[in-house]
Amino acid sequence: MPVAAKPELLLPVGNIESLYAAIEGGADAIYLGLKGFNARGRAANFSEAQLSAICKLAAKHHVKVYVTLNIVVKNNELADVLDTLQFLSTQQIAGIIIQDWGVFSLMRRYFPKLVAHASTQMANHNSVGANHCQRIGFKRVVLAREITYSELELIQQRTKIETEVFVHGALCYSISGFCQFSSFLGGAGANRGLCTQPCRRFYNCQGQKRTFFSMKDNQLIDKIKELAQMGVSSLKVEGRLKSGEYVYTVAQAYRKALDCEQVTEQVDDLSRPKTQWFMGRCIAESIADNPNTGLLIGKVVDCHDGTIIFTTNIELAKGNRLRVRTDADTDQNAFVLDNFRVVDSICTAKGFRGTATAGADIYLTAYRSQKFGNELPATPLRAPRMPQALKKEIVTKTRKQLNVNAKSATIVRIDNLDWLKCPSLQKADIVIVSLPTLEWHNLLNLNISDKRLQQKIWIELPPFVSEKKVKQVHQFCANFAKMGFNRFVLSHLSQTDMLPPQSRFATNELVYAYNDAAAAWLTQQGAEWFISPVENEYENLLTGACRSIVVPVYFRPRLFISRMPVKLPKNQFTDERKNRYQRHRINGLTIITPEQPVCITQYANKLRGKNFNRFLLDLSFEKPDNNHLAHLLKLLATSEGIQGSSAFNFKKGLR
Repeated sequence: MPVAAKPELLLPVGNIESLYAAIEGGADAIYLGLKGFNARGRAANFSEAQLSAICKLAAKHHVKVYVTLNIVVKNNELADVLDTLQFLSTQQIAGIIIQDWGVFSLMRRYFPKLVAHASTQMANHNSVGANHCQRIGFKRVVLAREITYSELELIQQRTKIETEVFVHGALCYSISGFCQFSSFLGGAGANRGLCTQPCRRFYNCQGQKRTFFSMKDNQLIDKIKELAQMGVSSLKVEGRLKSGEYVYTVAQAYRKALDCEQVTEQVDDLSRPKTQWFMGRCIAESIADNPNTGLLIGKVVDCHDGTIIFTTNIELAKGNRLRVRTDADTDQNAFVLDNFRVVDSICTAKGFRGTATAGADIYLTAYRSQKFGNELPATPLRAPRMPQALKKEIVTKTRKQLNVNAKSATIVRIDNLDWLKCPSLQKADIVIVSLPTLEWHNLLNLNISDKRLQQKIWIELPPFVSEKKVKQVHQFCANFAKMGFNRFVLSHLSQTDMLPPQSRFATNELVYAYNDAAAAWLTQQGAEWFISPVENEYENLLTGACRSIVVPVYFRPRLFISRMPVKLPKNQFTDERKNRYQRHRINGLTIITPEQPVCITQYANKLRGKNFNRFLLDLSFEKPDNNHLAHLLKLLATSEGIQGSSAFNFKKGLR
């Protein structure tokens, strides 16, 4: 068997200190973000001048630099994206990590020399996704973190594109790119780099108050040789919000493992307990009872006038970074030990600026025993800007590809075939049938006497198709087409490669079209129509030229879509504000929805007045009821709403 090339060790850089730590720790490559357009908006990130200096410094150490542009982009940001791409085209960048289809299309057309990497936010989880990315021009795909060891082996055998695998760091409960929970709670979108980490929060279920969705941290250090032998191109460490000390500690451990030195069982990174998640054999044990990072060292005794008193079970040193855990869990409760004394396991520290109550847990989050550089060499920035006239011309060209006067349509999504018996469904122009794959044979065997209704049906493919079920889904699609169901709604753009010839397709709200460039790309790929993301806002819809987009006006958003099962005593649970949620288990996925629907039918006439004429009524997670459907159709026709429902981000906006 030929010896596989050694994969690169890819380290996170969120600030200058972690940059030097990554280089000293043995990074082959680093990834970082500019001040805007990246999925770690809370990191320090870098200015253009700083990035230019970093590229030169990294080149001296033979370290590659990848830049993250891995968020979804609004219509009024397209010109700024062009500026950013223009700047990056002048720098020594090895790759741009992207999520947004609009950003990709602009890169591909106007900056073809820039190298594109498909972010994990694109949720590529099988060889179909990987091969699709390669076919359209990506050099590398960052695979979803939810794939198993055996699935990864098959993907590596079935694709030639470079693959990047997360090996260490924090895990999200939801599949990356599919989480809407943070956005739902307050408009801070995870896909906009502003996640407020709802999966780390406490929830209540039948008297239990726990962090049901908080994941342990990923650690695959003892699988490094196996991943290398498979042909994985890059081993990625998560942590752009972490300290330089964390980056250095993790880098050193994985560097030694890659260089065939002794492999440590645990990396002392002062983080959460570790798991191998789907790469290991203990999936059920991957939920963390305690969501905090750091080592628990004691409890608060008292706090007043800038002095905090707490118990401690370890020896402390000046420079140690500590954090007090509160219900709000805010960053203001972190502090560095400076003026302190310890007597009989009681520490009294001055200079504390946060808030703390007696009994609160206190954690050691960094030893601060190592010092790293915090300044960059002065580097003159000579980067020509894109002329305003050219930017305007590009945006105008993009918008000319779009349908600005689309034919009106009422689209209804159902997840139960009994809805087909409802007479009111005849009023729908399109019916999306979204069934678990185990029930697809029921549709194949269904005798629909009304041929007009049959011609309205579009089959929706699931958001996650494991590598071992790719052939099965491909065969089902072929069988559907033979039965006359040759219209499909895709949950992932790569699913075009699973359809039989002469199929028609549209894309759902998970194939994000937040901007005209993305809408133009989907149109160019052959999508007949596409659904607006559920967290989209009215202002962003209005500032775009696309009017063919389908606006969801009644739905229960899928706040979490996860492959991870969760141990809830009951399917219903509440958060700290008494908001109620529902757990569903479909197609091997755990889906969390709010109990109350989102309804914006009251804005239908306002949307029609702006030439938006295509609307979605999503009846998923509801029992078939003709009267209910008739009522919703009436509300849509008369532009009336439902009292007590949520408007999500439609009016308050998506940050």
